[in-house]
Amino acid sequence: MRDSDERGKPVTRPAEFYIDAAVCMSCSFCTEFCPFDAIRMNHDFELAVYDRYPQLVYDKSELTVPLEYYAALWPTQFAEEQERRRQEEEADKAKAAAKAKADAEKAAAKAAGVTAEAAAGAKPKRSPEELEELKKQAAAKAAARKESGEGAAAPAADAPLDAEAAAKKARLEELKRQAAEKAAAQKEGS
Repeated sequence: MRDSDERGKPVTRPAEFYIDAAVCMSCSFCTEFCPFDAIRMNHDFELAVYDRYPQLVYDKSELTVPLEYYAALWPTQFAEEQERRRQEEEADKAKAAAKAKADAEKAAAKAAGVTAEAAAGAKPKRSPEELEELKKQAAAKAAARKESGEGAAAPAADAPLDAEAAAKKARLEELKRQAAEKAAAQKEGS
């Protein structure tokens, strides 16, 4: 029986499941690498028969046994496996609950007309009109300070920044001059 995947390529799937015990060497690799934990080894080792082919080929119905059978064979491993599965299920439920909570918070924030960013404390984005209004207000405050005599104090606060910028600019000019001298010296030497 062939199916196709999302790319249209054929995917082979077995129509029937058989195990030939005459070929099996009981290495237990099939149980280790089964992606679904569906294959288990048991303690049946006496498989002597007179007719090899019909009696040593087992189908799914002959191989299926209840889960309690393996719990009786390996009680410690069975208990560990059940505990691991329980923990995985709890982790999956916790993830689902956290996702549902986050979705509910987003929906509540959206219903309140507030974006998730604003709810988290991010600054809201301003429209160009609001920005223009803020610029006008800042210019009016600066003009009012200048008229009241506070304008002289503001440049003093900016003086360290201006001195630092001037020092950086002088250093840049010095580096440019040194590079030009070095290039000229190399040109003369060649």
